[in-house]
Amino acid sequence: MSELTTTVVDRIGLLVTNDPSLGEGPLGLIREASLVFAGDRIISVGPAGQVADRCIDAEGRCVIPGFVDSHTHLVFAGDRSDEFAARMAGRPYEAGGILVSVEATRRAGDDELARLTAARREEARRAGITTVEIKSGYGLDTHHEVRCLEVAGRFTPETTFLGAHVVPPEYEGRADDYVHLVCTSMLHSASPHARWIDAFCEVGAFDADQCRAVLAAGRIAGLGLRLHANQLCPGPGVQLAVEEGCASADHCTYLSDADVQALAGSDTVATFLPATDFSTRQPYPDARRVIDAGARVALATNCNPGSGNTTSMSFCIALAVRDMRMTPDEAVAAATVGGAIALRRDDIGRIQPGCRADLVLLDAPSYTYLVYRPGVPLIAGVIEAGQTFPVMADLRWFD
Repeated sequence: MSELTTTVVDRIGLLVTNDPSLGEGPLGLIREASLVFAGDRIISVGPAGQVADRCIDAEGRCVIPGFVDSHTHLVFAGDRSDEFAARMAGRPYEAGGILVSVEATRRAGDDELARLTAARREEARRAGITTVEIKSGYGLDTHHEVRCLEVAGRFTPETTFLGAHVVPPEYEGRADDYVHLVCTSMLHSASPHARWIDAFCEVGAFDADQCRAVLAAGRIAGLGLRLHANQLCPGPGVQLAVEEGCASADHCTYLSDADVQALAGSDTVATFLPATDFSTRQPYPDARRVIDAGARVALATNCNPGSGNTTSMSFCIALAVRDMRMTPDEAVAAATVGGAIALRRDDIGRIQPGCRADLVLLDAPSYTYLVYRPGVPLIAGVIEAGQTFPVMADLRWFD
């Protein structure tokens, strides 16, 4: 068996490793750096000038780990731009709008769903996202939930069963009956296609007892736990997520002191979704308060048809710094290693030997430009699992 071809990314002006043992500060910064990978794994990180079979010349650019998007809803059909326009004109966001996407997704064929999801996944890759979690939740019956998970599984191993998104029309007024379905036959059929289970703990969706039942059933089925929590108003979601040992509590828009203390004393990651707060005109989470308390945090896009239809992690980073009081360093870490921790992964979100070769070349000398030049396309190229994806046409990949 022949040895794998090695590739060096050389002349990196500034390398963000997220490994403090490799460089300066919490981000493990290395100036004038290079790295070598073979196959889909990084094998060496160090100063510029390393040699390999092939060379990618970074030409002084900043290189960061690939973004880890730990919360998305990429499998859906239909369009809700009219709803967005109405919301911008003053109509408040309500969880019930999800049913519009459920109807469209149920009507869509398998090929159409796969095509739409593939396009969104490719768009996310061009935006620097190298790992993505994808939820179901727009099927809301056994057949369609399984179908959505099967489509999601074509694009990521990080698939999440979200049968408890909202109560479907056929169960109107019978939420407990629907939760029983989710916890029994629907979960039985969905669990072989999912790594995680999630529920929407919110007014207009499911209460704490119903979500607790869903999480308990998912745990018995061998799935990891996640929870939508405290998006639209204060509620029990965050503390429920901590009590149940969820990997993440997502949204965290409205947090009490007790919520913050619970997160700080746990391994549950507070995953912020600022593009959704932008789209729904909700207040932004006070990330500074959560970080200063010692809790772990992540940033994710929450790409979905209703409350935040974007795949731009750069946009989320800019919002987090501008409106959530995070520093650029904290926001970049939250969008990379923070997302990895939220997915309980130690092979992504970092640039260190043994990790997956997931890199983003920025057309900038520093990651701070993601905030300093908001809205400007700064992703020059992406390496995902050792495969190169030039984004800017004039980027010279191989010398």
